This record gives sequence, C-alpha cells and structure tokens, in this order.
Amino acid sequence: MVEKEEAGGGISEEEAAQYDRQIRLWGLEAQKRLRASRVLLVGMKGLGAEIAKNLILAGVKGLTMLDHEQVSPEDPGAQFLIRTGSVGRNRAEASLERAQNLNPMVDVKVDTENIENKPEAFFTQFDAVCLTCCSRDVIVKVDQICHKNSIKFFTGDVFGYHGYTFANLGEHEFVEEKTKVAKVSQGVEDGPDTKRAKLDSSETTMVKKKAAFCSVKEALEVDWSSDKAKAALKRTASDYFLLQETRTHSLTMAPVAPRSAGHTGSAQACSRTNECVLLLGEWGSAWATRHQNLLLKFRTDKGRDPSSDTFGEDSELLLQIRNDVLDSLGVNPDLLPEDFVRYCFSEMAPVCAVVGGILAQEIVKALSQRDPPHNNFFFFDGMKGNGIVECLGPK
Repeated sequence: MVEKEEAGGGISEEEAAQYDRQIRLWGLEAQKRLRASRVLLVGMKGLGAEIAKNLILAGVKGLTMLDHEQVSPEDPGAQFLIRTGSVGRNRAEASLERAQNLNPMVDVKVDTENIENKPEAFFTQFDAVCLTCCSRDVIVKVDQICHKNSIKFFTGDVFGYHGYTFANLGEHEFVEEKTKVAKVSQGVEDGPDTKRAKLDSSETTMVKKKAAFCSVKEALEVDWSSDKAKAALKRTASDYFLLQETRTHSLTMAPVAPRSAGHTGSAQACSRTNECVLLLGEWGSAWATRHQNLLLKFRTDKGRDPSSDTFGEDSELLLQIRNDVLDSLGVNPDLLPEDFVRYCFSEMAPVCAVVGGILAQEIVKALSQRDPPHNNFFFFDGMKGNGIVECLGPK
C-alpha cells in the first residue's frame, strides 16, 4: 500500500480514514503515539481476546499474542476469536486469523512459548506488556523487568463474575483536557460575581501532569500489624478485603483513599486515609471482592483455575482454602458465605468484556499519554455491577 501523507498530519490517508472517530476523540498526537507502539499480550482466554480486539481496533503498531496453552472445550464460551473446531490447537495461533482481520493495519503476531522461559531482552522490544492467566511469581518478575526498562506494565484476570486490573506505569507523564477559566471583566456585570473566575465551557486547554506508580512487590511491603491498622481493619467493608493466603506468608495492608460505595474513579491521597484493605501476599495485588485470593491460592496449588468439569472436588477445596485463610487471620468464616463457590467458575463473557474494555482503555491511555490513568487497581464485581478504582501500596 502506497502511503500518502496528509499535510502536516504524519499519518496516511488510509489511516486517517480508519481512525477518524478516535482522532476526533483523543487527537492526532495521541493516535500517532499509538501508531508507534508495540504491545505484548500474554494469555489468550476470554479476557485476552477482549483486550486484543480493543487494542487492534485502536490502532497500535503491533500486537504479539503469547500463549503456550491449547484451546480447551470451555474456552470458546468467552473467547470469540477462536473458531469452532479449534480444541487442541494453540490458543494464540487459533486466535490469529480473526484478530488480524479486525484491522489489517496492525501487525499481529503469535508466540507459542511459555512466558516463564522468556529472557529479559525479550520484553525490551515492547512499549507495554499485559499479563493474564499468570502466576504470582511470573507477574512479579515481569513487573520488575518492565519497571527496570521503562516499559508500561499491566495485568488482570477474570474468575466467574469477578475481575481486576493492575497497572505499573512508573513515572508517567500525560496530558489532561481542562475547561479554560475566564475572568469576567469588571463593569460587564453587576454584583460581586464580576470579580470571580468563571468556566468557559466553549474553550479547553491541555494540562501536563505526572503520576507515580508502585510495583506489585512494593505493594506487599506495607505493614498492617499495628494497633492503628487493626482498628482501621474493623471499619473496612468486607467487599474491600483481599485476604491473605496464610499466616506463613507476610500479611500486608495498604492505605486506600476514601470513596463512596460503588464509586468508580481514581483514588487520591492513598497514603493519607485511615481506611485499609488487605493485600494478597500470595499474589501481590488487591481485589474489591473478598474471595478473589482464594482463587489465586487455588491456581497455585492446582496449577489451574477451578473447572466446571470437577465442580464438586474444586468447590470442596475452595471452601477448605477459605477456612484456612480466614482462620489464619482470626476472622469469622461467615465473612465469606459458602455459596461464593457458585460464582467463581469459568470466565463469564460479559465480565471479560467489562474488564477487558477497562484494561485495554488503560493501555491506550498510557501509550497515548492522554488522560489520567487508573492508579493502580480496578476491581469489578459482576454480581453487583460495581467497578472500583483503588490506589494501594506505599507512598
């Protein structure tokens, strides 16, 4: 394809037509940054498919889909990029054709190796890395590599009706559109308001800002054992708990900014509030829903997620993990009713759509350097329809 550059635009006519709506939304400069960005996406289950679709349609330069697992009979329930009859094929390879067809202008590649075997140099070819379906050790390792090499890092997962995202953008600079403040000239109007600044909704300006992020590992190093922290713990709503695996691991607590129930928005002044939330020592992230760490503990113990094929066996193990975890914390098991096991099996397609949409949106915002990012967790409860942004970790 012969590219015809628009006058001063820096993108081809074909690209201008393809991305016209989003250029109008976030501007040409943001689209040009996306156009120059390469992303690594690990894990091509239902959540991975949603993220891939959104990034490809947004117009990144290249997307590498990495997954060493095969398509299971359960995968097509939420993974819409996989064609019927693909069971047994590599998940990334089975997703390639439909993914590429979404936008031929994006260079979509497949990698079938295990992420655990990748050297540090492998990650340096990307501007952003997004992990799904990974263990705690892999997440911490890749997060450290990305931070060292100034690569934007994201991770997330979906378990049944619940999902989360996490971002570590290091020292991130971005621009935010603000409505201009116009001063009213004296003598134009009567009364004291004439000297006050007024917002002019017809004009906006771009304001440069910065945000600092902590790593997953750093989020685990905040001590919660003090009497003050324990007192705060008693006032914390159960939906904001992320329970520790066992007391054999270090329990941590991070401050969280105050917010109203069901509020979705960036948390501010994270270190200056008396509210708290328990962080998962086994996994190193936080959830708004109190039972998510049990599923991650299950993944560690069994090397897989709970399966509907072994519902009875897996339900019993989840309940046992629940009892062990809550007992280690000295918390009444009634905090987590036994029926929670009914809502955490498989990937729910609507939950994947919500969490995948949020995660892809945050990747686009980070790469384009446009608009405030979520700093640093987003939790979604599909049973309640609530999405919450939490800022967790050290100052």
